[in-house]
Amino acid sequence: MRVLFLGEIVGRCGIGVIKNTIKKLRASDTEKFGKLDFVLANAEGATGGYGCGLNNALSLHHMGIDVLTLGEKAFYKLDMVEGISKHDRILRPANYPEEAPGRGVRHYSTGSGNRVCVINILGMMGFQNPHLNNPFLFIENLVNKALEETPLVFVVFHAQATAEKLAMAHLLKGKASAVVCTHTKILTSDACILGDKTAYISDLGRCGSAMSVGGFEPSYEISKYRTGVNNRAHETWESPELQGLFCDFDPLTGKALSVETVRIPVELTPLKQTY
Repeated sequence: MRVLFLGEIVGRCGIGVIKNTIKKLRASDTEKFGKLDFVLANAEGATGGYGCGLNNALSLHHMGIDVLTLGEKAFYKLDMVEGISKHDRILRPANYPEEAPGRGVRHYSTGSGNRVCVINILGMMGFQNPHLNNPFLFIENLVNKALEETPLVFVVFHAQATAEKLAMAHLLKGKASAVVCTHTKILTSDACILGDKTAYISDLGRCGSAMSVGGFEPSYEISKYRTGVNNRAHETWESPELQGLFCDFDPLTGKALSVETVRIPVELTPLKQTY
């Protein structure tokens, strides 16, 4: 079973990258890309880089993404607060309070008929808000419970510190089928298989402008550091790219068989920014 884990979708450029690639990849059955059974992406920055609006999330589903994960900006958009509970293919972090709308753990059926579980969790280091439950105290219970229903358990860890990400990966190695990490929006070169089972990467990168500061216009980001004024970021469209990780899994054992990072340049026509 082949799965594509995508990096954070940043702004309209990132949405354009998805629109111009995913359906083509899903229709492809080439030796390079194979037949994709499941596509998962982080949509934390899909709406202008600050959270994900419900309409953007639904559009991304129609573009071919099976499951979208969120992070510390999960509820920045009011329509997501109101709508996430009605759409089971959008996951907030599982360590939000139980009273929070939506869920962070769900089971899904893939195009090939396999059953998978996706667990989305948020790290602790470097986040000023929100302050959530310590994921290291309960993640093993979530994974063990998921393994009772399927051997294919994918953990998405939205975290800042590489040390925290690696600690989570080693905690779950040999248990989860994958521990893939997001948030820093830089595609890392440490993709590997841990414990003869668990696919791992410290960051899946981003879908959006590759020549930018996290998908944003560099001059505005430089100004923030020079002035201390946290102005709203501006999207940029230079060198659009799809980034992420291809993984092959044995659907009977849940073991990762191969991992391969992916960077696909995409041609897009920039849209005028209205804010």
